[in-house]
Amino acid sequence: MKRLGYEQRPDRLDATFSALADPTRRAILARLASGQATVTELAEPFAMTQPAISKHLKVLERAGLISRGRDAQRRPCRLEAGRLAEANGWLENYRTFWAESFERLDVVLDELKLDESKTTKPKTTTPNTPRKGTTQ
Repeated sequence: MKRLGYEQRPDRLDATFSALADPTRRAILARLASGQATVTELAEPFAMTQPAISKHLKVLERAGLISRGRDAQRRPCRLEAGRLAEANGWLENYRTFWAESFERLDVVLDELKLDESKTTKPKTTTPNTPRKGTTQ
């Protein structure tokens, strides 16, 4: 079997999926999808310290999922969707694989149903016809 999507850089893909494995980081990315935000703004909905959020941001930044800029004293974070597109492309190979597999399964099931309907046709007999070897 061809190793789907591994012609891309596996280290980048590994870093992306590793970063996405944590629900806090996924929530941060969801927030950044609506626009850039500071660390303080990103930490607001979570019951964790700002240094803990900063550690999550470093993981996301190393994975290439976010970038941080400088705006005077602020350091806004922004979503970098390119790596998400790479991950989606890798997953798309498997979506295609499963879709094709299900289509083949549908064909087999349809054939089985057709064969079953042919072999289970009701037998027609007349009710008053004596059976062979019996007398009336």
